[in-house]
Amino acid sequence: MAASTSTRRSLARPIALACAAVLALGACASPSAGPGGLYATPIGNAPVTANPTPYSTALFCLADYARRYNLPSPRIAVGRISDYTGTVSSDGGRQITQGASLMAISALGKSGARVVERFDTSVSELELRYANNRLIGDGVHPETPDDPGYRRILAGQVPGSDFYIVGGITEVNYNIRSSGADLGGGRADGAGFSGVFRGRTFVMNIALDLRLVQTTSMEVVDVISYQKQIVGREISAGVFDFLNGNVFDISAGSSGFEPVQLGVRALIERAVLEMMANLYGAPGPQVCLDAANDPLGTFGATGGYYPAYNNTGTNNAQTRSDPSRWHDRRDGNVRRGRY
Repeated sequence: MAASTSTRRSLARPIALACAAVLALGACASPSAGPGGLYATPIGNAPVTANPTPYSTALFCLADYARRYNLPSPRIAVGRISDYTGTVSSDGGRQITQGASLMAISALGKSGARVVERFDTSVSELELRYANNRLIGDGVHPETPDDPGYRRILAGQVPGSDFYIVGGITEVNYNIRSSGADLGGGRADGAGFSGVFRGRTFVMNIALDLRLVQTTSMEVVDVISYQKQIVGREISAGVFDFLNGNVFDISAGSSGFEPVQLGVRALIERAVLEMMANLYGAPGPQVCLDAANDPLGTFGATGGYYPAYNNTGTNNAQTRSDPSRWHDRRDGNVRRGRY
């Protein structure tokens, strides 16, 4: 009887701990919405940050160079930059980003290029059709009350492009080279502890082919092909031991894989950088050595924009890259004005 009671007591503690853990996990998510209307509060508080590549700094440096010397930018459009590799992941999705054209538009914005929209013209075409049927009104001006106020279509109101960029992602080569090592050790009789160490390195690459086409003549005036290698690493170690009838298995490790899609963005930014440097007539990277760069420029790591008001002193490309700006937990201005 005493042994049975002791056994029950020994089992009661782990069962109680398991129940407490279940209750604690249950408190994190509830089937009933709380006062704020949420079942659970999302974890994570990382702020929104800029998404530069090693070539972003050179892009907006090139934009400052063009503005400093009043170098005109041709009007450039971006067409389809497709994924021609056809790679598909195990869950059915694409391995390579389908947004390469959008990355090229952002890169052109960083370089200070004059960009005209040709990638998605659905809204403009719809409004043009509405305006042609006199369905869109811009309001009656008080000085001309007899004016019906509908939007007029003027000949030549849409600027044309001088050049456009097209191309595609043409290569994905997995496991160009891999290497690793496994080390393990322990006593042959099983006494004492045993340990294992494992390390792995993988290398793959992606490639891009872009071309710059003159719109009026459809002549290909520039062609660029680049590739970039991607590296991944994995390290793990563990210890296994028997101690006083108990089993201990302790392991730890870390792994990292260079972002493939960020590699695609780097390829595109390098290609756009070379094309725009040619169109600006820039001699090379030495243009970035000029100390006359405007620190309040409208080109930066997040792209370029045309200021609608004279507020570049407080709203410019540099402030757009600040991870604390507009964040309700990091920016005191937002906290003080919170409702």
